[in-house]
Amino acid sequence: MCSSPTAKRTGRPRSADADRAILAATRTALAEQGWGRLTLGDVAARAGVAKTTLYRRWAGKNELVVDAMAALFEEQLDLPDRGSLEADIRGVVLRFAELLNRPETRTALMAVIAEAAHDDALRVRIREAIVDRQKHLVVLGRKRAQERGEIPPEDGAADAAAGPDRDNLIFDVVAGAVVHRVMVSSEPVDEEWAGRLAVLLVVGLAGLHTAQDL
Repeated sequence: MCSSPTAKRTGRPRSADADRAILAATRTALAEQGWGRLTLGDVAARAGVAKTTLYRRWAGKNELVVDAMAALFEEQLDLPDRGSLEADIRGVVLRFAELLNRPETRTALMAVIAEAAHDDALRVRIREAIVDRQKHLVVLGRKRAQERGEIPPEDGAADAAAGPDRDNLIFDVVAGAVVHRVMVSSEPVDEEWAGRLAVLLVVGLAGLHTAQDL
């Protein structure tokens, strides 16, 4: 007699509510205490869960903090269609700046970046859990702009092959400019600044396609 797949499952299923509470507690503890004083035991107490609940989900502090950050950035993965490439870029820039201006995001991001400077595994985890997923916004924005006729579609295998490098460059420009503006220069990212950056990128995209055709 064969057992059903359900009968073979052991242990309790993960609780989405518990996960959310743990990740929120991690961000709060990190903002209040910093990386060095953050412990999984303290996070468990703040989240109101047993230590074993947390340890079953995350192997250590690196994984926990990156996942806590990734949960915030996941909120940015939708891209409302605002009708034009320039408007789409402006919207992404404003939302990204708003996220970075949240104290828990700012503190956590600065902590993980500092720690990743001498931890290769943490740097890889940040790239896979946060950076690579955020690049989806660039890909989606480019495809919509091509469908509207704002930028040329890929023309042949060579152009298609160059697409990922172009997307990576666009992401680096947007993320780098906003992070520097918010976290280094401490200047506001308002509608005017976001609009100027969007215009710069739209003009630059046209230049990239023109240069590739030469």
